[in-house]
Amino acid sequence: MTDMMEISPVGARVLFIEDDERIADEVSEELRTRGFVVRHEATGTAGLEAATTEGYDVMIVDRLLPGLDGLSVIETVRGHGTTTPVLVLSALSAVDDRVTGLRAGGDDYLTKPFAMEELVARIEALLRRPNDTRATMLRVGAVEIDLIERSVLRDGRPIELLPREFRLLEYMMRRPNQVLTRTMLLEDVWNYRFIPQTNLVDVHIGKLRRKIDAPGEAPLIQSIRGAGFLFHVPD
Repeated sequence: MTDMMEISPVGARVLFIEDDERIADEVSEELRTRGFVVRHEATGTAGLEAATTEGYDVMIVDRLLPGLDGLSVIETVRGHGTTTPVLVLSALSAVDDRVTGLRAGGDDYLTKPFAMEELVARIEALLRRPNDTRATMLRVGAVEIDLIERSVLRDGRPIELLPREFRLLEYMMRRPNQVLTRTMLLEDVWNYRFIPQTNLVDVHIGKLRRKIDAPGEAPLIQSIRGAGFLFHVPD
């Protein structure tokens, strides 16, 4: 794995563990067409062996696998100290199922059936993440977020966020004092593969800023004229 830098989808190594032959063939073909290098395994046992003997840039793991289930595969891989990003696939869509998948060590969770474009966009987003995302708590300056419970505190003050606002805040906190363009945010937070003419980012930034920056508190979310936004953390 490449440490602390984005990995290009072209040539990125993907381990795909999926027992449904039709899904496996369709996804593998699509990813290879887009420049990924794909290894497919149909069982949890074979997938675990591949994950622990070779290096990959991202893993896609079906939750329900014959023999060794997907969550056991992920937990074992994490137990070996592997930090490879993992996208969990599952027909189970309840919130508790998603939380279970994330607690097992998954980085993202996609329910079946899914659109191929969304799958690819999520993989690309995982490849863009810094390779230090396994912690369940993220603290930057005065703000702390719990990635499992989806809760936010600023100096101990609880902040209620909608799912998209939470995702936007997490993205910004992982890149403190870095100018983030509207294009970056639309691609990575909204998973847009094309950039529409919209004020979507500005509207959500405004709502998030009003919740994060209470009256009397130093503003953390700043607008950079002509460039974008940044999450400001004082030196």
